[in-house]
Amino acid sequence: MSSERTRHADVERYYPAAGRVILHVDMNAFYCSVHEAEEPELYRGKATAVAGSSEVRKGVIVTCSYAARSKGISTGMVVHQALRKCPDLIVIRPDFHLYRQYSRAFMQIAYSFTPQLEATSIDECYLDITGSKQFGTPLDIAETIQRRIRDELGLPCSIGIAPNKLLAKMASDMKKPNGISILRMRDVPHILWPKPCGELFGIGRKTAEKLKKIGIETIGQLAQSDERMLVDVFGINGTWLKNSAQGINHSPVQPEREANKSIGHTTTLPADITEIDDVHRVLLNISDQVGRRLRRHEMLSQGIQITIRTPEMKTITRSRMLDVPTEDATVIYREACTLFARHWGNGKPVRMLGITLQNLIPREESAVQLDLFDYEQKPKKENLIRIMDQLRDKFGENAVVTAGMLGDDPSVLLRNHKVRGTSLQKDNLQSPE
Repeated sequence: MSSERTRHADVERYYPAAGRVILHVDMNAFYCSVHEAEEPELYRGKATAVAGSSEVRKGVIVTCSYAARSKGISTGMVVHQALRKCPDLIVIRPDFHLYRQYSRAFMQIAYSFTPQLEATSIDECYLDITGSKQFGTPLDIAETIQRRIRDELGLPCSIGIAPNKLLAKMASDMKKPNGISILRMRDVPHILWPKPCGELFGIGRKTAEKLKKIGIETIGQLAQSDERMLVDVFGINGTWLKNSAQGINHSPVQPEREANKSIGHTTTLPADITEIDDVHRVLLNISDQVGRRLRRHEMLSQGIQITIRTPEMKTITRSRMLDVPTEDATVIYREACTLFARHWGNGKPVRMLGITLQNLIPREESAVQLDLFDYEQKPKKENLIRIMDQLRDKFGENAVVTAGMLGDDPSVLLRNHKVRGTSLQKDNLQSPE
């Protein structure tokens, strides 16, 4: 009994009397690591990359293995450029269904140590382990999570341990792959302050350039800058910049995701399209799938936004509020086409198209304003949509399609749950059950 009390007291001293202990779990080269775990005989130790296009040579690398990175390959590189740099690079078609399975599995392991889990993307999450002393010290917990993910799933991960989310995120980036790093407030001056501002989580390239123009190049210089001056230049973000540079962050781990505020999907095309029929086919396929996801969440959309990216990689968005909230893909498609015609028009080349449904409201809480001339047909149409959804749930997404959806561009693949998936699609990131 005495030794048990001693051990408990020893563990207790690693947890603050006031404050938090946060872990950030970051999977290393996640997509490539998943393929290596599935087929080690094909991919272990080799230069691999996952490319997000159906036409591999024209695609863009979504992620690459550490062996590929050692040969100069990087995320965002066009595949044919990567193959010139590394001819033995193995390019893998994405399988987002598989990635979601592994994502749920590693988060379930993390969840077994605390219910305070916040998933921020398919391959990373925050854990608040302040109340998890029964599992040992924070380092014990991090080592156990890392070992279990490696042994049970065959995946590498890095884990940051810190008193807040910002420092935990910074710590997980310090040792990759397979690292565990501790970053305390007292470590900030000698570990973070010498680094350039662009390495501070949350500071993008443009902000770093703007800071450099006013003579602030390192995180330490930012931490010691005059807050009023920063607010004059950056507005309310000036205070956030100074606090972050000092390692201050009060954002709690949020275990329950807020109800989806938007649902969207984008499709990058293997070649520019200019014909309006091609544009309409892509928008039809995207409308079909975002409508399906909207209904799966039992939500209605009150607004719609389209995203257009040009061959020069310029991105524009245009949106409008709807007169009546909808879950109908036909309405979504019609509004998307109207926005496209009004703000872009025919004949201009397009490289990427997307649709985002905004201002979502729960279906059961919405008092849908029935159109005066449509109120008799609306219940029949809703019933038909439900029947079509049931057929597709049972027999697959291609069980019920219209002729306008057929084609050979990537939008057709949105109905294939193995290959679809973008940064906008995070439906799997619910708290583990």
